[in-house]
Amino acid sequence: MYLLEHDAKELLAARGVAVPAGCLIESAAGARNAMLPAGPWIVKGQIAAGGRGKAGIIRRAASAAEVASHAREIIGASVNSRHVGSVRVEQLVGDAREAYLGLLLDPASGGVRVILSASGGMDIEQVPRDRIHTELASLDAPAMIECVRRLARHLPADIAPAMRDAGERLARIFLEIEAMLVEVNPLFVLEGGRWIAGDARIITDDSALPRQHALLKLVQARAAAYPDVARKHEHGFDYVVVDPGGEIGLLTTGAGLSMMLIDELRAAGMKPYNFLDIRTGGLRGETRRLTQVLQWIAEGRNVKVLLVNIFAGITDLGEFSRLLVTALRSATQLKVPVVARLVGTNLSAARDTLAAAKIGLHTDLDAAIEEVRGHLTRGMRAEG
Repeated sequence: MYLLEHDAKELLAARGVAVPAGCLIESAAGARNAMLPAGPWIVKGQIAAGGRGKAGIIRRAASAAEVASHAREIIGASVNSRHVGSVRVEQLVGDAREAYLGLLLDPASGGVRVILSASGGMDIEQVPRDRIHTELASLDAPAMIECVRRLARHLPADIAPAMRDAGERLARIFLEIEAMLVEVNPLFVLEGGRWIAGDARIITDDSALPRQHALLKLVQARAAAYPDVARKHEHGFDYVVVDPGGEIGLLTTGAGLSMMLIDELRAAGMKPYNFLDIRTGGLRGETRRLTQVLQWIAEGRNVKVLLVNIFAGITDLGEFSRLLVTALRSATQLKVPVVARLVGTNLSAARDTLAAAKIGLHTDLDAAIEEVRGHLTRGMRAEG
C-alpha cells in the first residue's frame, strides 16, 4: 500500500518522528474552516506518486485566503491519471539543509537497500552518483543500523549526527510496519542536529495488513483514499483501476497473466480500464464476486467492451461460464459487448453455455483481441 504523504507523516509522528505541523483538507469548502497551524504554509496535493512539485500541486501560501485558493485549484485536479482528492497544509520549514534518506526492500538479496545523501529535495535524481551513498544490509535492526552508521561517515560533519539518528529510527519503523519502502525527501537538518521529515513516502506490504492493526484501521477509516486496498481486504482479491479513461474492462485471473494482457493491449494501441485477479478457484459456485467486479467495471465512463481472459487449471470452465452468464444478467449497469477467451478444463461445456448467451469463445488471445478491436471500431463509427 502506497501511503499518501499525510498518512505517512501521521504514522511517523505517532512513532516519535518530527514532522511539520499540518492538517488534511478533503474538500474546497473544508479549506475555509480548516484549523491551520501557524503560517506561512505549503499546500500539498495528496496522490500516491512522486513528482508532485513539478506537476504543480505543491504550492506555498502566505495567507489563509491563499491556502483556500490553492486548495480549491488542487483538489479535484488530475495528475498523470490520478485524481487529487485532498491536500495537506503544513508549516513551511525554513533555514534547513535538505538531505535524503531511503530504505528499500531488495527482493533479489532478501535484504534492504540503505541510501543516504547530503543533498535532497525535488532534484534528487540529478544528484551525482558519487554523492549518493548506499549499501545492502540484512533485514534486521542491528545490521541496518550499523549500515546507516557506516554510510553516515561519508557525510559532512554538520549533518552526519542527524542522519545517523534518522536512519536508526526509520530502520526500526521500517521493520515494525513491515515496509517495502521508507523514504524521507527532503529530510530537513536543522541547527543543533535536529531533523524533520519534510516529505515521507512509505509503501507497505498488503499481505501484512492483517498483522498491522494501525494500517488496517487506516484503510477502514479512509477507504475512499485507498479503494484498491480496501476492496482487496473486504473481497479477498485484487482489483485496480489502471486508467480511468480506459475503454476495455477486464475480467481476468492470474496476476502475471493479467499484467501481460494489459501490456499487450497497450502495445496494440488499446486502453485497458482495470487490472483484476479474480481467483476463480475461490468462486465456489456463487456469483457474488463476479457480479461485484462487473458493477465496478460498469463505473468506467468510457468502457465499451468487456474482455474475459481465463486460463483455468483446477477451475471447471463449464461452471465458470454458467456463473459468468448469471453475473452478467445481474450486473444490469454493464451494457457492453462481451469477448471471451478461455483455455482449460471442460472447454466444450463452456462453449455451449456462452453460445446460448450469444457470446463467442476464443482460445487464441490474438483472435480475442481482434474482436475487441472490432467492437471498439464499430463503437467509434456509431459515435461519429
